[in-house]
Amino acid sequence: MSSVLNIHRSILGQPWRWRGLATDARDPGFAPDDLVTQLLMTRGVARDDLERHRNPSIRAFMPDPSIFRDMDRAAERLADAVEAREQVAIFGDYDVDGATSAALLILLLRDLGLEARPYIPDRLMEGYGPSGEALVRLKAEGAGLIVTVDCGAQAFEALEMARAAHAEVIVVDHHKCTAELPVALALVNPNRLDEAEGAAHGHLAAVGVAFLLGAALIRTLRARGYFAARAEPRLLDLLDIVALGTVADVAALKGLNRAFVAQGLKVMGQRRNIGLNALIEASRLTRAPTCTDLGFALGPRINAGGRVGRSDLGVRLLTTRDPDEARAIAEELNQLNEERRAIEADVQREAEEIGLRQGNRAVAVIAARGWHAGVIGIVAGRLKEKLGRPSIVIALDENGIGKGSGRSIAGVDLGAAVMAAKDAGLLHAGGGHAMACGVTIAEDRLDAFADFLEERLSERVTQAMGERALMLDAVVTAAGVNPDLVTAMEAGGPYGMGWPAPRVAAGPVSIIKADVVGSGGHVRVIVSGDGGGSLKAVAFRQAETELGQALLSAPRHRKLWLAGRARIDDWGARPAAELHIEDAAWAE
Repeated sequence: MSSVLNIHRSILGQPWRWRGLATDARDPGFAPDDLVTQLLMTRGVARDDLERHRNPSIRAFMPDPSIFRDMDRAAERLADAVEAREQVAIFGDYDVDGATSAALLILLLRDLGLEARPYIPDRLMEGYGPSGEALVRLKAEGAGLIVTVDCGAQAFEALEMARAAHAEVIVVDHHKCTAELPVALALVNPNRLDEAEGAAHGHLAAVGVAFLLGAALIRTLRARGYFAARAEPRLLDLLDIVALGTVADVAALKGLNRAFVAQGLKVMGQRRNIGLNALIEASRLTRAPTCTDLGFALGPRINAGGRVGRSDLGVRLLTTRDPDEARAIAEELNQLNEERRAIEADVQREAEEIGLRQGNRAVAVIAARGWHAGVIGIVAGRLKEKLGRPSIVIALDENGIGKGSGRSIAGVDLGAAVMAAKDAGLLHAGGGHAMACGVTIAEDRLDAFADFLEERLSERVTQAMGERALMLDAVVTAAGVNPDLVTAMEAGGPYGMGWPAPRVAAGPVSIIKADVVGSGGHVRVIVSGDGGGSLKAVAFRQAETELGQALLSAPRHRKLWLAGRARIDDWGARPAAELHIEDAAWAE
């Protein structure tokens, strides 16, 4: 693979390579459509399929829900409940995917004339997934049907207890499954090992699977004549919730997921959901939300309820009919998010210190007492970025039982390794998917667990790290980083996991001014290009790193190439473009 600008070792010690064919936007014959076509093709789109991906629609990517195992059985049972006005309980996980999955089904059932009961377990008191006690209690309190969302694929004991209590349970999940499945009335999960055609949609978040169940339910009720005397719900109106859950769960934005997010952002811009509208206002967003806002502004606030507050706040917000209640919950989530940030910062600092003392294990397994279990997933993600290798962060309680969350790097299936460790008897519980996992482990098994991961993943991690390179989509001048370029690149979106946002190299440039701004140690630079014009660029949280120090100390006469993401800076009177720096290299 050819290097960009002959840069084989940047300031951060990595080569710069083309993601696909070279695009030099400095060429006078360059046209924005050329870039959009390249962005799509280098993300896996065939030339004869370009038009479908330029504006991904639900119609173009939606599969027949019946291809998934147990989908028709689940839809028929839910339709029975709707017609009989049974009490239905929706048991959701406490993260954004769980909250949005539960909210989607609650809102849809409400439109169908059935008021379902939400149940979100407390992260600290009940842990992840359905407990047998909770399912039995819901049955005793009158729930004729229980639907678990974003959990249940590994809930063998809980679902066995539910069956013994004659509770009917439908599982809607997306986490990895074993060959043996827990007992349930229906288990809808594209990641079942016995899936056939449906396995192609294993990248869906749970909220995407719930959306497909909703489509199957409406179709079933339509066939029964249920809508002869009442309006049929518009399932597409709930795509704002689907988009939020999909992005926040870091699901791969390819195929149907891209359509969910592209169309969901349009629905979100219409501010139809009272709770989402309140959350947008609490987040101080004055424009239509973007994909980035879902992941970094709205999602973390929904998550904050489950992490450091009351787990049901997210579902309550997304399903409320009362604007005053929505504003109150949104403000509470906003405050909880601030508390989460403070807690996270403390755990992050301690985890990094432990990680640096551990050396170069293939997977960083870091545990300590006193850490808040609600922030370990976020810390694991940041630690993975800092160390460049998979990381699992574990909070140990006073009894020596640890709850852990892990994040992986591209090319390393951490979820499969964790499930193998569970099968080997090293974990009380564990599961996940390729890029993320959750574990429950005894303190005296930590070393054995780390050794197991070392033996299983060392070679793959080394290979993945050796393949590390900064992938670029285009080379531009400093003046070429402008709103027109950003607009052209956005036409290839939405971007996220599995559909990476475009990255450009700009230069060569001279640094006119460089300083540190903000409490996070951000490095802000003003640069000028050879052909004139200036550009503002920011390297976030880099003041103490090799990259940040190079930017701060670069002499004006020595030129650099800057690489990163071009973004719109809309703080001024007129929108301008800026570059978010991810790496730099000295120009020869």
